[in-house]
Amino acid sequence: MSAGGAGGESKGGYPPQTIMALGIVGGLAGIYLGHFAPPAYSFFGGIGAICATVWGADAVRRVASYGLGTGVPSIGMLSLGMGIIAALFGLAVGGIAGPIVAFVVAAIIGGVIGALSNRVIGMGIPIMEQAMVEIAGAGTLVIIGLSVVIAGSFDFAAVVQNVVANGYIALIFIIGGMGILHPFNASLGPDEKQDRTLMLAVEKGAIALIIAGFASSLHEGLMAAGLNMLVGVVIWYFAFSKHYALIKRDAYAVVGTGLLPSAEELQ
Repeated sequence: MSAGGAGGESKGGYPPQTIMALGIVGGLAGIYLGHFAPPAYSFFGGIGAICATVWGADAVRRVASYGLGTGVPSIGMLSLGMGIIAALFGLAVGGIAGPIVAFVVAAIIGGVIGALSNRVIGMGIPIMEQAMVEIAGAGTLVIIGLSVVIAGSFDFAAVVQNVVANGYIALIFIIGGMGILHPFNASLGPDEKQDRTLMLAVEKGAIALIIAGFASSLHEGLMAAGLNMLVGVVIWYFAFSKHYALIKRDAYAVVGTGLLPSAEELQ
């Protein structure tokens, strides 16, 4: 991650504690509902992943506001990197408590990386340790939530067979990381607003649910996959509409530019 100029503590109407509670409680509740419910309702895991995505995006927003430049995408990918390690370890040893074990392990990994970033690399960001704990925890819940959508369970054997062995873990890594890193990366600047950024996180989390729902068709069947995708589309439409409304609220003007001119028209 590279420093991107002077910055400071970000402002917003939703306090970090509230969003953290949404991410942890909503994330774990969705994961467990998706695990225990019939396969057709595995979309609950995706809803949990959306809650965690919003939390992760807010944590990225808070730490990146101190001046991370190219580090905004990097820190998002780091969250899923920590998340994969913690998720697979927790599910392997934790049994029914696997998601909770994974979350605790993620917090430990995040704390260590945050301490190294500030005290060894010398990034000097006041909230780095706390932010790394939050981002690692959010990334872990996103990984497990989307795995539940695809596998219908967070059972370690099912996740390995239906998510890891067939390569879907790479898909989850990309779409989960984008949901956490993209909202602030797309919205940063002097006019960035917390509610607009986090609504974009909901929209990106919904896209992840749609993609994971499609991937679930190979294991859960077309009916369950269709329901997963339908729930994702409904959430996406709501979030996209709300985000566009927030753009119009914050923009000086919204105008149509038409199609880009052709090469002949430019001559």
